Amino acid sequence: MKRYIALFFVALAGGLLAIAGWKLVEKNQPRYVLQNTIPVTRTGSTAIPANVPDFVDAASISVHAVVHISAEWQTKNAYYDSFFDNFFNPGGLGRQRGPVVGTGSGVIISPDGYIVTNNHVVQDASKLEVTLNDKRVYTASVVGTDPSTDLAVIKIDAKELPALVYGNSDDVKVGEWVLAVGNPFNLASTVTAGIVSAKARNINILENGSAGGSIESFIQTDAAVNRGNSGGALVNATGQLIGINAAIASGNGYYTGYSFAIPVNIVKKVVADLIQYGAVQRAYLGVQIREVDANLAEEKGYSRVNGVYVSGMMDNSAAEKAGMKTGDVIIAVNNFPVSGTSELLEQIATYSPGDKVNVTIERNGDTKNLSVTLMNEQGTKALVKKDDTFLIDQLGASFKPIDASKAKKLGLKQGVEVTQIRQGALASIGIKEGFIITRIDRTIVSSSVDIAKALKDVRGGVLIEGVYPNGVRAYYGLGL
Repeated sequence: MKRYIALFFVALAGGLLAIAGWKLVEKNQPRYVLQNTIPVTRTGSTAIPANVPDFVDAASISVHAVVHISAEWQTKNAYYDSFFDNFFNPGGLGRQRGPVVGTGSGVIISPDGYIVTNNHVVQDASKLEVTLNDKRVYTASVVGTDPSTDLAVIKIDAKELPALVYGNSDDVKVGEWVLAVGNPFNLASTVTAGIVSAKARNINILENGSAGGSIESFIQTDAAVNRGNSGGALVNATGQLIGINAAIASGNGYYTGYSFAIPVNIVKKVVADLIQYGAVQRAYLGVQIREVDANLAEEKGYSRVNGVYVSGMMDNSAAEKAGMKTGDVIIAVNNFPVSGTSELLEQIATYSPGDKVNVTIERNGDTKNLSVTLMNEQGTKALVKKDDTFLIDQLGASFKPIDASKAKKLGLKQGVEVTQIRQGALASIGIKEGFIITRIDRTIVSSSVDIAKALKDVRGGVLIEGVYPNGVRAYYGLGL
């Protein structure tokens, strides 16, 4: 008996030591907790809620159409000083000198090698390398870029590639399940799931867009997106492309709950234009706008607290010619309701100069339909050339030839007026809207084409000469 009692106490002591040892180890180890968010029944198989879709087919379709992009810069890209420094390029590499390498994602949109990605993934890169899901590696060339939407098209020399089918982002619903597909942290073919948590979201990150304004109407989701996901696919439950992942809401560059994708209807338009023309054929109403909120509705006596208020209008603009007036509230485009400025910009961005759209407005309590023939930034229906995009994207301005009455008043024979100005080269040297450029060095300018030609091959600096509408002459030195 004494022997059994002794063995009992030995075993008890060993158990206590084991427990004490585990507690000691536990203090120095990460704590992992399994949390069941749904009831689980031990029936021999895993219980799956009936309302969760099966993503297997969608994932198998999309992973093969999403590629890994490696981009190399000889010098620092200006975009790295922005929001994307943390999101796209890990480790604060923007402050380093010499070659800089970043990674992102792209989506194959045609079997012959066209790939859509973010502009910030490839802008000004000296070398682009694309790795397919089957490990094949290709050198890529840039077809065209559009900073206003943060989109770019690149091309690889390959055939019979798996391409994603376009969906319709207008049909996307808040609460709908989606997949984000990309290459975060250089982890190839990563798929995450979430729901659409908002649409037409403007987060003010495309500061380097065109002078005509950046177009932000993001699809917001809670699908996990991290560094390297830029340019990847957002697909619906059937595997259709509904957006291109572009950004996350984060203070540290890592995913914290929300990600943002460019709607595919904008993507389709931009991609088609870049491939066909080398530049986006962007349409404009030619109005100044603001959101209708509770304060504005009360001030103006509006019955609705949504829509887009027309606060101003450009001379001879598409809207003015169609009969639109300051004070009108735009509530729909081709019967698609627009509750705010982001939705309006998104809808107009899917059309080209020369296209006719039906714009529904509210005026003095009455609803009217206006047939509007959209125009380009220059106020015509002509195609925009690549030189024009240089002016808009690099100089940060848009232009129009001076009208006859203004020329007569100022005693000018020719000149080009700066009609809109944003962040860019001209703003940095102090040029304001309304300034009329008459000469660049010794070149007389009378059109935006003249400006593009005068600056195209310049290395160093130029002298820009002109006059303001009040008659004050001004001279600006522009370094290129």
